[in-house]
Amino acid sequence: MKAMILAAGVGSRLDPLTRNVPKPMVPIINRPVMEYLIELLKKHGFDEIMINLYYLGDQIQEYFGDGSRWGVHIHWSVEDQLWGDAGSLKRVEEFFKDETFIVIGGDDLTDMDLTKLLRTHKEKKALSTIALSLVDDPSEYGIVLMNEDSRITRFLEKPKGEVIFSNTANTGVYIFEPEIFELIPRGVFYLFGKQVFPLLLDQHYPLYGHLTAAYWKDVGNLKVYQQTHIDVLAGLVNTKLPLNEIRKYVWMGDNVEIDPTAEISYPVAIGNNVRILAGAKVLENTVLGDNCAVEEGATVKDSILWEGAVAMRQTHLERCVVGKGCKVKTNAAIFDGIIVDPQRPESPNGS
Repeated sequence: MKAMILAAGVGSRLDPLTRNVPKPMVPIINRPVMEYLIELLKKHGFDEIMINLYYLGDQIQEYFGDGSRWGVHIHWSVEDQLWGDAGSLKRVEEFFKDETFIVIGGDDLTDMDLTKLLRTHKEKKALSTIALSLVDDPSEYGIVLMNEDSRITRFLEKPKGEVIFSNTANTGVYIFEPEIFELIPRGVFYLFGKQVFPLLLDQHYPLYGHLTAAYWKDVGNLKVYQQTHIDVLAGLVNTKLPLNEIRKYVWMGDNVEIDPTAEISYPVAIGNNVRILAGAKVLENTVLGDNCAVEEGATVKDSILWEGAVAMRQTHLERCVVGKGCKVKTNAAIFDGIIVDPQRPESPNGS
């Protein structure tokens, strides 16, 4: 079966983390968030995957290649500009013209049962089925109302204030029939939420919802990015981590050096080739990427260190994200900080 992963966006809400890294490559427990998606698609039989690229797309293409490492076949649609989610789909119409397919956002972390979603779509004889989730703040999402048969009767993209009529949110996971292409114009910027779904409702096409209690987060802003790590460490997401669980809620890679006087709390995830030196403390909800170091007397708590990051001597980090290769100076105390390399690529495609 075929799938499309939307991976072209700039990821401005995750700035400054996305200045050097495209949003689908932002790590969750030391792996790109999109890697979890590809494994989920494969698990449910979607092994022919189209991925669109724009911002820093070369990084994504270099990492995933042809997809054979994950048992899938990846096809690439390199874009010259942003076309919107529906506009990007229209550009690869030929790939999807013969069968039912799925579309999913490249920065989603979910353990959704895609097989059940597909079954709902087939049973309802829908043109489109939207996976839905209950959320606390509907203003960030498209929201829907459904009738007793799960047919969507109202859809509104990112409502504000008094127009919020539901907390049932669009997850950005869609099943479509190929006939959807007849409703998307070619060569223009076009969006599912603002144009396609309102059109389906207006013209009474069969648009259905599938409410799921599965874990789902759009890792689109810094707060959600940090919360997602806490959720994964707490076991709220049914997914396989790239590290071994050496004891309850402590995951660790290979070749890790831990001084006997260091303190390791839980839950924590520690990558490969990490050094934790004398008197250092790695406390709850901390993730250390590969080749990181926590030097003498440093404390790291509720924080995420990307590959090669260093908390230098006597440093205290709490609720921080430290970007790839960054060193936090000796004796610094930082709370709720984002530390990244200030260099930003010169062009949107990373060239």
